[in-house]
Amino acid sequence: MADELSKVFAALADPTRRDMIARLTVADATVNELAEPYDVSLQAVSKHLKVLEDAGLVTRSREAQRRPVHLEAGVFDLMTKWIERYRRQAEARYQRLDAVLAEMNEESPKPNSRKGKAS
Repeated sequence: MADELSKVFAALADPTRRDMIARLTVADATVNELAEPYDVSLQAVSKHLKVLEDAGLVTRSREAQRRPVHLEAGVFDLMTKWIERYRRQAEARYQRLDAVLAEMNEESPKPNSRKGKAS
């Protein structure tokens, strides 16, 4: 799991690949369609897609002459589970810290209002 997860996070470390993933959430696209907004060669876009494919984030299929790239959303479940585990741990630590701070606040002496002075 960690190796697969490492590949996913490494693939998403590049902003161009993250943008491609964002665009694929809307609809499947061909390599040419994905390459349109970038000032790079089709070969460079294909290399980005290969990294995404190796990480399991996208697949390519064949529809007649078209070869659309498809987002594999199931991989995001793996990431979500990993992130959620650490989010729960962090939340538990914050709750313990809140309890300690509340206890310290209850135990601290209250400031006295001008002892021995008349108003």
